[in-house]
Amino acid sequence: MKQWRVTFVYLLFLLFALGIVFRLVFLQIVKYGFYKSLSQGQQDSTLFQKGQRGSIFAYDKKGNMTTLAANQKIPFVFVSPSEVQDQEIVASRLSSILKLDKNILLSKVGQSASLYEVIKKRITKQEEEAIKKENFKGVHVQDENVRFYPQGELASHIIGFTNQDLEGQYGVEEQYNDLLKGREGALQNMKNPAAYFLSALSDTVQNGSDVTLTIDPNIQLEAESLLKEAKQTINAKEGTIIVIDPRDGKILALADAPNFNANEYAKVKDFAVFQNAAVEKIFEPGSVFKAITMALAIDSASVTPETTYTDKGILRIGGYKILNYDSRTWGERTMKDVLDFSINTGAVFAEQQAGNITFLEYVKKFGIFEPTNIDLPGEIYSQNKELLNGREINYATASFGQGIEITPMQLVRAYAAIANGGRLVTPFITLKAKPKISDPIISKQSASTITSMLVDVLENGYGKAAKIPGYYIAGKTGTAQISFSALGIQKSGYSDKTVQSFIGYAPAYNPQFLILVKLNDPKAKTAEYSAEPIFKKLAKYVIDYLEIPPDYEP
Repeated sequence: MKQWRVTFVYLLFLLFALGIVFRLVFLQIVKYGFYKSLSQGQQDSTLFQKGQRGSIFAYDKKGNMTTLAANQKIPFVFVSPSEVQDQEIVASRLSSILKLDKNILLSKVGQSASLYEVIKKRITKQEEEAIKKENFKGVHVQDENVRFYPQGELASHIIGFTNQDLEGQYGVEEQYNDLLKGREGALQNMKNPAAYFLSALSDTVQNGSDVTLTIDPNIQLEAESLLKEAKQTINAKEGTIIVIDPRDGKILALADAPNFNANEYAKVKDFAVFQNAAVEKIFEPGSVFKAITMALAIDSASVTPETTYTDKGILRIGGYKILNYDSRTWGERTMKDVLDFSINTGAVFAEQQAGNITFLEYVKKFGIFEPTNIDLPGEIYSQNKELLNGREINYATASFGQGIEITPMQLVRAYAAIANGGRLVTPFITLKAKPKISDPIISKQSASTITSMLVDVLENGYGKAAKIPGYYIAGKTGTAQISFSALGIQKSGYSDKTVQSFIGYAPAYNPQFLILVKLNDPKAKTAEYSAEPIFKKLAKYVIDYLEIPPDYEP
């Protein structure tokens, strides 16, 4: 009897042990995949994370760095509704701390099917501390990366901005978006047996590259300040200033007015403000184009600076009449006089001496029918179909900058070719771009001759207001009427509104910078009283800043 009981107990233990073994086999082998996934779901969490977006910098002449775009960690608050225990109390306290509507918060907190509900982005330090002090279960505060522009409005048209998804919009942010933005990867959080979180970042995450601009922040600031001053003193509606090194195309400053604060881009009502007028808007240049006409006429051996013609004050072409500014009659004049005193009929004479075919060929050489290919987005250019129609009057008016359309950057590029001895450069705004210089489009001798004529404009002509004692500066004024069509008015002809500009380079015979000042509809009679004084102030600033030695003792 006793032996039977021992055997029975032994069998019970054996069956129990076998049951445990079979259960372990079932859990660890048969259901291994299921329970592994379940445990990982409890212990691990995986978030997809982008690498940091690259920053945008610029350096002054001494090598001091200015940060123009960077990343900033800003706290935000969110809830996990399934974790919230008392929705009414949580919504009420968050409403008080964050100054938000309680009913809206209650609807978010009560989203039982949601794992993640953002309550408020960009909370203050005080709000963050108050929320953490409450220690509500299911209410979380974390940091997120946002784009930050430390200099506010400075160079806003060059930089652009990023949207809420950190995708570049306008400017360098858009042009180099793929380079700046980081590559996405997985961030895995794991609990160890002691319930502490460990994090492992996938090697697929990659931070974006930084981008360095060619602009000098000090020259950029001065250019923008002068445009703001023009708005106040002569009520210029819009303005553009470009400063470029004509030797290689490096942009030293590119200012547009009005500009905007990239940190508050959402407050801008008129999206046209985001456009960079230097490359995204065309205009009729007016008399600044006469230097290009004269350059092609001289390079084609059609005229010389001393070639004379007789101005009778009016020129009739195919039923149209061409007048000089203020309907003035100049009599017998040289080609040098034509530039000095900006004589319309003289520019027509030079074009006619060269011939329409030659004129058109050279205009194409100067890049007027093609984009400059600057490394900025949205660049446009005009096909100038009216000029290509081949009508005599179109060639005549184009010779003095009317009826031909270009961007400010195209004009700067054309003048840079004159300044550097005859080669087109490709303007560039970042050090990622490489200088590109064309074969000669005019001879060095022709470029030197035009430079001498443009120097005379400041010595003896209408450019005297831009003269800086001790320096030879080559330059040209331009005052162009704005067509009704450019103003959006369905009417032929021209309004009484004007674009006033001045473009010049210095030192004239060894140029280190070229400046274009363009003002839309300033309250001034001509560019001599608006753009020209601004050019002088900026040129003097650049000369002093770059410590350029004088050409002669004043």
